[in-house]
Amino acid sequence: MGREDFSQAGYGVRFEWGTAGAKRLAPSVASLVIVDVLSFSTSVSVAVESGSRVFPYPWRDESATAFARQMDARLAVGRRAVTDASPWSLSPAALRRAPLAPRLVLPSPNGSAIAASAGEVAVAVGSLRNATAVGKWLSARGHGTPEHPVGVIAAGERWPDGTLRPALEDLLGAGAVIAALRARGGTALSPESDAAASAFVAAVDVADAVASCSSGRELADGGYAEDVEIATELDACAVVPVLTRGAFVAAE
Repeated sequence: MGREDFSQAGYGVRFEWGTAGAKRLAPSVASLVIVDVLSFSTSVSVAVESGSRVFPYPWRDESATAFARQMDARLAVGRRAVTDASPWSLSPAALRRAPLAPRLVLPSPNGSAIAASAGEVAVAVGSLRNATAVGKWLSARGHGTPEHPVGVIAAGERWPDGTLRPALEDLLGAGAVIAALRARGGTALSPESDAAASAFVAAVDVADAVASCSSGRELADGGYAEDVEIATELDACAVVPVLTRGAFVAAE
């Protein structure tokens, strides 16, 4: 089997998992959509919707503090590190309550790492909140055909040993974006992307599935059920965050 087979060559809509999948698809697609429902994509949609420029950053360490200072931006902290002085975090609920940060650095080992691996390709953020808007935006650009293919990346989570854990919420979120694109002219879906779209369409209750899956229960058990509720606001957001000069902003 040739290595190019893993790029799903010839298909207009392609689907892969994680940073490795993004690196595989990025060189051969016209645009890349990152889907990390719990919670990078949802948080970016909430922040950009409120007017923030969101700078993705792959690590939450001292280098993130230095990067935020360099960007003259506020730094989002861990969920449990939120204070009155630092009210911004990866929690969508916390971002809704926090004052507007015109410039915000959002560290994330999944979504931000994928954005950093995308190279020169156009990058957008998709979620259950804005799947239809993303499909419309891609279609308006003429993307989603074999001539201008789209790569949809489900971020997934990590097992304790650092390996990728495919996550149901990201499969459904990616499927929602693919289904929306297919409904608006996206053609020649790869078998991988077709399966993701079918999973979303076949889901009887997407919100319940996300709340009841491993990731949703983990957040709820930790006291962050509101984050899951916001993440499952199906098509509540018309904003498409697009990576522009290092930050996610609302697409025109």
